[in-house]
Order: sequence, then structure tokens, then C-alpha cells
Amino acid sequence: MFNFTSLLGAQSASPASQSLLEFDGGIKVLIDAGWDETFDPAKLKEIEKHVPTLSFVLLTHATTAHLGAFAHCCKHFPLFTRIPVYATTPVINLGRTLLQDLYASTPLASTVIPQDALNESAYSFPSSKDGGSPHILLQAPTVDEIASYFGLITQLKYSQPHQPLPSPFSPPLGGLTITAYSAGHTLGGTIWHIQHNMESVVYAVDWNQAREHVLSGAAWLGVPGTGGSEVLEQLRRPTALICSSKGAGMVTIGGQRHKRDDALLSMIRETVANGGSVLVPSDSSARILELAYLLEETWQKESSRVAGDSPLKSAKLCLASRTGGATMRYVRSMLEWMEEGIVKEFETATGSAETQNLRHSRGQRGHDKLDEDKIAKAPFDFRHITLLERRSQVNRMLGSNEPRVILASDTSLEWGFSRDAVKALASDPRNLVILTQRAGEKDCKEKGLGRYLWELWNERNTSSGQDTSSTAIISGAGSEATIQSAQQIALEGNELQLYQQYLARQRALQNTIQGDTAAALETSADVVDDRSSSTSTTSEDSDIEHQGKALNTATTLQHARHKLGLSDAELGINILIRRPNVFDYQVQYKKGREKSFPYVAKRRRADDMGELIRPEEFVRADERDEGELDGVNMPDNAGNKENAVGMKRKWDDLALRPTDGNRGRVTNGPGKRRRPDARGGPNASGSGAMDEDIESSSESEAEDEGQKTEGPSKVVLGTETLQLNCRISFVDYSGLHDRRAIQMLVPLIKPRKLIFVAGEAAETNELADECRKLLNTGSEDATIVDVFAAVVGTMIDASVDTNAWTVKLSRDFVRKLQWQNVRGLGVVAITGLLRPATDFELPIRQGTSKKAKLADSSSSTLAASSSDPPDQPAPQSQDKQDTTPILDVLPANLASATRSIAQPFHVGDLRLADLRKMMQNSGMTAEFRGEGVLVINGSVAIRKSATGRIEIDGGAYGFADPRERDGNAGTFFKVRKLIYGMLAVVGGGNS
Repeated sequence: MFNFTSLLGAQSASPASQSLLEFDGGIKVLIDAGWDETFDPAKLKEIEKHVPTLSFVLLTHATTAHLGAFAHCCKHFPLFTRIPVYATTPVINLGRTLLQDLYASTPLASTVIPQDALNESAYSFPSSKDGGSPHILLQAPTVDEIASYFGLITQLKYSQPHQPLPSPFSPPLGGLTITAYSAGHTLGGTIWHIQHNMESVVYAVDWNQAREHVLSGAAWLGVPGTGGSEVLEQLRRPTALICSSKGAGMVTIGGQRHKRDDALLSMIRETVANGGSVLVPSDSSARILELAYLLEETWQKESSRVAGDSPLKSAKLCLASRTGGATMRYVRSMLEWMEEGIVKEFETATGSAETQNLRHSRGQRGHDKLDEDKIAKAPFDFRHITLLERRSQVNRMLGSNEPRVILASDTSLEWGFSRDAVKALASDPRNLVILTQRAGEKDCKEKGLGRYLWELWNERNTSSGQDTSSTAIISGAGSEATIQSAQQIALEGNELQLYQQYLARQRALQNTIQGDTAAALETSADVVDDRSSSTSTTSEDSDIEHQGKALNTATTLQHARHKLGLSDAELGINILIRRPNVFDYQVQYKKGREKSFPYVAKRRRADDMGELIRPEEFVRADERDEGELDGVNMPDNAGNKENAVGMKRKWDDLALRPTDGNRGRVTNGPGKRRRPDARGGPNASGSGAMDEDIESSSESEAEDEGQKTEGPSKVVLGTETLQLNCRISFVDYSGLHDRRAIQMLVPLIKPRKLIFVAGEAAETNELADECRKLLNTGSEDATIVDVFAAVVGTMIDASVDTNAWTVKLSRDFVRKLQWQNVRGLGVVAITGLLRPATDFELPIRQGTSKKAKLADSSSSTLAASSSDPPDQPAPQSQDKQDTTPILDVLPANLASATRSIAQPFHVGDLRLADLRKMMQNSGMTAEFRGEGVLVINGSVAIRKSATGRIEIDGGAYGFADPRERDGNAGTFFKVRKLIYGMLAVVGGGNS
């Protein structure tokens, strides 16, 4: 059984993506926790509802549309941090910097508490009854908390099958396997292949088949560079293919990268030559890499030209993002995930740098400036792009009158430095704003600044007779945009009490749901105590306990002194482990668990290699005082210790820290500054990226700390009008597949069910109709491919159309099975006689009938393949007779007839790459020629058809005498024998 439900993003203008996959046995998989620029908490209610039943979570891309709500779910949804999460390394690293930039840029990312949630508090204040919402904000996750959330994600590599661990409240996964494949579009972007029993699901949302400057294409046809013409066998013929239809209704610029780059650069040259500035809004971690690499290479070529005067030489190139430095350090350490040309460029730069260092070591000094120019530049080692991570730097740059090209976050223009850049550049008609991604449909109620600019360009471009594939420049003169402003201020008066009551109610609900385990993720004192004492307590004690728990919620709301927890009386015996400096508790006349010392059961997480290591348990004392280690949070009391007697002091004052007398720098110790490397920069090689991203983010926060509000706060919303006199254009740098790619690949993939998500209603339905005609017209197969257009909240039954029956095997039949091992699986072909269960009479009392023994012991379920033969019978109920049919041994008169009908067959899967190695090890020459043809000794050709059948072409040698071992005839028979040796021959019958 396989069901698919789109929680967000199907046939909608919202780019956010949230999908739920349900498999047989109650297994639920959440793929992506996306959000959009509205940051509406109502769009996350479906995720919150399914959290207690989720098995694990998968993340596909490091964009706001795919993981923008991940930190919010971890901080505000109970039990979410206990669900295993899986993603590739780039998605984890870039997603961390993306969300750090997001929460540092806009207070709306913290989300406003809904008005109905505030009205449910125990007391009502005039501030919540005056008809207007106070817009109280939830506490945003800190930089350290975001780093710790992403530290919980399990890293995966491409093409590496992995069996995930289920969550503590999930049923067993039953051998479910996940495999990540390259999706293009973003660095580390993933196409997920999920295999569970007979269900094979391929989840491919936002992929790109074309190769780009930084990213290689999607792995549908194999690893880039192999020149494959067939879809990977692992991704072929899935039960269901879940594909995105976003952008399928548009026509790109011929799908050619060079035309797109030339259009962008020509606009920039024209604008800079006229004295204007260019703003290119992009995301802060994923697609901005493609733009940054292109512009850096262009500026490098223009600056190296001796003849001619390029307008780009006088223009400054800036990248404005609060976490731009950390993002680039991460990227420089993940070059192996990029296109092959990037890896070769890095190897060339490394060799050039070593050559120059060798010359300097031999005394060839002088011409230092010339030597630096000769050293090849490493990828993303920017020499022309200036990183701007603070608002003061951005304001200083925008205040200058010289031409400049600005890459800024975000594409929606609702948060990030791109919003500030638009305000500064909108009044000058010489300036240009180049949009890089399409926005949603026109009838969307929630229109941000980026959506307004897209609609303005689309309307004026269409009215002039151009289509959306053109790169026309339109003037925004005469138009006004109303944008929303948000200011964060502290709570005051009754608002603070209302916020405290809301937190008290949420804490009480979490204590009820989790069994009062909010203090530690792996500690469940109340739940374990309830279970361990359930056998020893009476029903009266149970009633008292349930009544006490029911009263806990109301009592917590009424006690102003303990709004965020339980009182001493409510804690009971647990006060010994929940309250500090409490060592005694009166247990006389107590009942149940109140009579014994509370036991804290710690759940140990483990994988196939053993128990997982907790880094915080191996931290030095000086590092514990800092409260974090490489982005991992310490316990709550680790960084809040006061300077008491016998406690280690915190050296916050620089005057108290040990310094290096020669250089005056801070040396070893907590909070130390990092030493620059040999090149004079702070670890430009990127090897310390994971240790420096938090530091750089902290510096950015310190720069703008005057604009932030500590503690409980609210947001004051306002509007302002922006006069648009600048010019607007559009160049598609979204890096998504087009309709042509879908129409070409879907017939090669041959899915049994096809589901379209992540697109607008018009383009999704239109693409679904075309694929129905494409897949079901002129098909020789009797099966018809079902094509679905998913709708938010609607479940789609995409199970494979098969029938399964359950039978039992008799003991005599099991003894005669001859199992063969095929790559770790036991395979057997069986032929038997199916009999009703009534033929094997169950004994009313203990009898000695042979038939009774057979029926009593034959409880194995028939299986086509398993890791072990079914030799352990399950006990049968004596209360109700089982009517499951039983497969028994064939009678002697039928065995001979069926043996002549059933023929033996070969089982196994052969890869041409494995055959090539085996042939070479046997002393023969083997090489690939053409498309997927393996030639042996220049005379025998081996092909693999689309159905997986191995075809051997030896010409006339196939009819030669097998006894001839010389020449090409011997090669043919030797190759055939080796291929048969790699397959398992399964007999046609057993009796």
C-alpha cells in the first residue's frame, strides 16, 4: 500500500513544498518542511498534526521552499526533534546558513501567535478583546539552536542505499531503503528513491537535467560524463513517480545556458556603461552560487584584458547576505558535489600555488605582484566580489554614487538585503532590477514586492507582444508599490502577562503529551514510571493519578509563580530529580510510584555500528562554559553557572584572558579569536567552515544589536509606498526542468503511476493531460499509466496493482525446499498442492495424529524471496480455528507431470560494468564501444536491453562447435559460461 498526500504546494501559487508518503504498516514519511515569504503558521498545521505518527523526515533542497520551516518545527512542535531526519551534506550546511540569515533578517520569521490561541488563555485582557491582534511573536531560534537542529540530521551520499532508523513512536520500517540521487537545481539537491516491499517510489521535485557552471545535471541517465542513453535501472519502472510541474507552462530561452548568460551580462554592461546600478536578487545559499561564479569569472576575464576598455572594470561587484562568508566557506569544502570542471579548476589552482611556493622557498623573490596574478584562482575564492554581511556595510555601499552590481538575498524581496537595495535604487531610472525567478499566479491574495515586480514586468512585456521567454527591459515609471514594514518592539503591560499565560498553556499541553519530558529529549521519567508501576498499583491509585494529571493543566494555568512548569506538590516524588538541592521526600502513607525513588530511563540511540556518540559528553571544561561546541548546544545549566566558590570562572573580560606577548592576540581559551592562516586571511581554504559560521553570524548580530529586542516582543506592522522609476527585466536562473525535459524522460522512466505536484493549477492540469496522451497512446502494454494532479490535502492511492494471498506451508513441504543465495537473498521455486485447512484437522485434545502435527506446526507464510528459509512456525490460536489454506507436497502421480512443464530459470541482475571487470580478470580484453555495448576480444558484443535482458552477439560463432576452444568461437562460449556463472539457476519444481 502506498498513499501520497500533498500538505502544501500542489496547484498553488505558494512555492513551499510539503509531502506525506504513507506505506503499508503505518509508516509515514514527511518530505520537506517548506515555507514561503508570508511565514504564516497556519501553513504548518498539517505537519504539526502528523508529527506524533511520522517515521522519519527527508529534505531535498537547501531553499526556503523546502526547509524554511525546519527550525520552527524543531523549536515549537513537541516530539519533532526525536524524528530522524536525512539529507545530503550540502543541504545540511547550506540550509543552516540559510535559516540563520532568515531569522536574523526579519522578525516575521519568528511567526505571530494567532489571535484564537491567545483567546484560549485562562484570563482575557483588554488588549486581546479590542478587535486588533497584538501581533505577539514567538521566540525565534538562536544561531546555536539552529546549528544544533541541523546537527541532528543524518548525512547521506549520492547512490548510497541506506536503511533509516524509525522514530520512537513509529512502527518498524520492515527493511525500507532510501537512496539519494543528484537532482541538479541546487548543490546537494536530491531525487529520493524509496523502496519498501513491492513499492518503489521516486520523489523528484525541482530537478534540472541541464548542466550548469557549478552544478551537474540530474542523475536520471547516470553519472554526468558517462553518456548514458537509458534511465538508471534503480529509477526505472517505479510504482509511482512524484514529479514537480513548476515552470512547465513556461517556455525558456531555448534551454541553453550560454544564451541565458549572454542576456544577463549584456544587460549589466549596458546599465553600468550608462552610470546605473544593477540589483540581482537571489536566495542566500543555493542558486546564488551559480550567479556568483558567473559574475566572478566575467570580472576576472574583463580585468585581465589589456586592450579595450570594459565598463565592468569601473563597477563594483558585491554579494550582500548576512551569512555570505559562512556559505562560501562551506562551498569551498564541498567541491566534490559540483560539476567536474570545478574539481579540475581546483586541482589546477592547487598545483599553481604549490609551484609558486616552491619558487619562493628557493630564494626567487621579487615580482610578488606578478606571481600572485599568475597563481590560478581556486573556485569561490573571490577576488572581485566583496562580501557584505552587515547592514551598515550595505548602507554604506548603497550610499555611494558609483556604478555597482549587487547580488542580494532574497528573491521575494520581502526579507534580506535585497529589500533595502530596491528602496535605494528604485528612484533612479538608470538602475536596473533583474528578476531571476518567476512568481506565482496573478490572483494570489498575498503579493509581496517581488511578486508585484514580476507581474508588472509580465503585463507590460505581454502587452508589447513579447512572450515570457524574452529578456526585454521595461520601465517602471508611473507605478507605485505598497510594501509592508515590520518593526520589532518589546512587550508591555498586559501583553506580557498574556504572553506568559500562552507559554504556560503550551507547556502544560506538552507535559501532558510527552509525559512531562520537556527537560530532556531522551529522558522519560513520568512515562516509564507509569508503565513500571502499572502492575503494582490498584485501580483506585490509577484513578487518582488520572485525576491528578487532568488537574495539572488547569492548575498550571492558575499559578502565576509556576507559569512555565509544575509546582512542588504537582511534581510529587519527581521533585528529587527536578528540583536542585532537594534530597528528602516523605513517602509514608504513599501509594504506587510515590513510594520509591524515581527512575530516569535514558534511551540510547544506536545504528548498525553501535551506540551513537554524544559530542557534549566529551567536551573540556573551558568549552562547556562557552555553552557550545561546533554549533552543538550544551545542557541548559552548562553555560549558566554563576561564579560561586569552587566553580570555574568565566573570563568574559579580555583583560583577564591570557594573551600572546609577541603578537598581542588572544591564545588558547574560551572565546578566543581564530588565528589567520599563512595568506593573511581567516582560513580562506574553507577547512574551518563548520567552526566559523557561528562566529561570523555572531559578529553580524553584534553589528545590528541596537535594532534587536531581547526577550518577549511583538511586531508593529505598517505600510509604505515605493515609487518605481527604475527599469525591470527578467532572466530565468531558477535552474528547473522545462516541459520538453519531462516529455523526454517520463517515457524512458516508465512509471506505473505519475503524480504532479509543486506547480500552479493551470500548468499542472495541462501537463497531466499531455502526459496521459503521451504514455497511453499507441502503447502495446495492456497496463494504463494513471496520471494524477495532486491537490493540497487530498490523498492519492498510488499502490501497485497486484494481488497477494497468504498460505501456510506444511512441514514436509518446507523440508524439501532447496534455497539458493542470490546477493544475500534466499530464492526458491516451488510447486505444490494447495489444500484447504479443513483437510488438516486440529485436535480437540492432545492427540498424536500426524495430520494434526502438520496443521499445528505449519504457520510459515509463503514468500518468493527472504533472507532465511521459513523454518520457525508461529503458534496457532486454540480458541479459533485458522482457515488459511495450506500448501502441501504433490502426490506421486502429479509430480512427474508437473516436473516436465516447469522449466528452470536464471535469477540475478548483471551490470555491464561488473561483466567488464570479470572479463578482464579472466584474461580477455573488454571495452565499451558506442552506447552501452561491451565488446570482448573485439569479436563478441554484449548488450543490455531496456527490460534488463542480457544479449550476446557473436555472429556466426554462436553456431560453431562448442568443443572448438581456439579463436573467436572459444571466446563466445567462454563469455557465455562466465555470464551463466554469475546467475543462480533455480529449478522448475520441488516435490
